[in-house]
Amino acid sequence: MSADLLFLPIPTAADITPAETEHTAPPRSAVTTPAQAEAAAAQIAPRLFAQAAETDVPGGFPTQEFDWLHTAGLLTVALPNRLGGAGLDASVATLPLLRTLQHIGRGNLAVGRVYEGHLNALLLIQKLGSTAQVARYAADARAGRLFGVWNTENPAEGVHLEALSNGRYRLRGAKTFASGAGHLARPLITGALPEGHGWQLFVLPADKEAPTLDRSFWRPLGMRATASFRADLTGLEIGPEDLIGAPNDYYRQPAFSGGAIRFAAVQLGGAEAVFEETRNFLRSLSRTDDPYQRQRLGEMALALESGHQWVRGAAAHAARPGAATPDEAEATVAYANMMRTAIETISLDMLRLAERCVGARGLLQPLPFERLHRDLTHYLRQPAPDGTLADVGRFVLEGKNF
Repeated sequence: MSADLLFLPIPTAADITPAETEHTAPPRSAVTTPAQAEAAAAQIAPRLFAQAAETDVPGGFPTQEFDWLHTAGLLTVALPNRLGGAGLDASVATLPLLRTLQHIGRGNLAVGRVYEGHLNALLLIQKLGSTAQVARYAADARAGRLFGVWNTENPAEGVHLEALSNGRYRLRGAKTFASGAGHLARPLITGALPEGHGWQLFVLPADKEAPTLDRSFWRPLGMRATASFRADLTGLEIGPEDLIGAPNDYYRQPAFSGGAIRFAAVQLGGAEAVFEETRNFLRSLSRTDDPYQRQRLGEMALALESGHQWVRGAAAHAARPGAATPDEAEATVAYANMMRTAIETISLDMLRLAERCVGARGLLQPLPFERLHRDLTHYLRQPAPDGTLADVGRFVLEGKNF
């Protein structure tokens, strides 16, 4: 086995405060409302930013930063109050959810990427899981265990579930871009069921069934600290209690594509950090009177405000009555695709203008622009950007309305 192929156990249950049973009242968090969640994220963002360079190494992971998020009560905000959360699971709370993600992205895009996956997993479990599963995994989140979603795979070596005679399943295959690998206790994973019975979502108890990690897979331009390794699950076992929802539930619309508004909010946070640091850089050099710099900053301010408006629009559209129903799925997905595309364009414009503002000097370490540029550029490369925009065009050409 290559030296780069590592079997990395994550903290076991003994290392973490024991989770409460579903019959035990959850402890009260300091963050119990959507407004408090947003405020807590805004407060921690500068601290994340100051620490970002320390974890910006290949194979690194912001472990300390997630300890801060846990202490601040931000790991449970996507849970309802009755489970110790802040209620960001409700559709009416979509705007504070997106703003919370934007603040974390402003602090550190690598943290934001993994944090968005953590919240996404908790939202999916609440949507598709049983009452007992929701209670059990909520307790895990309260105890500080990290969740995530691993879906990407090479078709030739994708994950399969092999049924065993005792009702359990043995896993075969691997996931790529498994963000947080080696650090997530509860990754939510898709796998193919036997005999073509569809795709099944399941939670891997990774503190007991740890995948084999290929760290050599992750040699990225940016987002170094997301630990997005190749995770080989071959030989691991799960039980029926680990299966979430029915086959193919994960891919049902609008939840599958409509969730793009969440990662786009994190990306906008990165663009906001670029804007803020560009402004600080020009002030430090007393270049605020230069008319061309003023013009570029004006363009950047306009782009950022456009992003804020898209966040508001996406939140309002996702919170409209029936947004999550099959009848409204097409409109929900089309609007999410517009918002995602708009944020990508805004972010790319922000990077281009910032480069012209700061010049070669500004792209030297230890200034943050070099890292911000790498991280945001890499994070913007989400799957099928052309297809998502073409789908918007099809939607409107068919005379449909948002």
